Amino acid sequence: MKTPSLLKIGELATRAKVSVDTIRFYENKDLLRASRRSSTGYRLFIEEDLTRLLFIVRAKQVGFTLDEIGELLELKLHPEEHTCQEVKQKTQIKIDKVSQKIAELERIRRSLVKLHRVCGGGTSSAQHCSILQLLESDNLL
Repeated sequence: MKTPSLLKIGELATRAKVSVDTIRFYENKDLLRASRRSSTGYRLFIEEDLTRLLFIVRAKQVGFTLDEIGELLELKLHPEEHTCQEVKQKTQIKIDKVSQKIAELERIRRSLVKLHRVCGGGTSSAQHCSILQLLESDNLL
């Protein structure tokens, strides 16, 4: 049986294209842990740890939070106890949250555009600036 190749944290970081601090952060959040320690105390990782780290990175890239990634890892680690529907449901929940954030950002953008339009700009004092007055009043657009 072949002995798995062991990677120090720096090697793992290089292979995953993340920083050592990122790996430590994920370790602190219990998303990742070294498989072994060397006799001198170095963290040692195996290929499965690299696979797990890449999973975390990819899940983060598509917008999952660390808590959500932990839930996905749980589903991945115990697939026989879960269904594909459960995994799909996690993505639907995330889609719904992202859609809500987009709607809120669009509302904010519309309000900012309206604020921007009410101001004539110019070089006069901001003492009578319509944007500042509207932000101070109860009549914000």
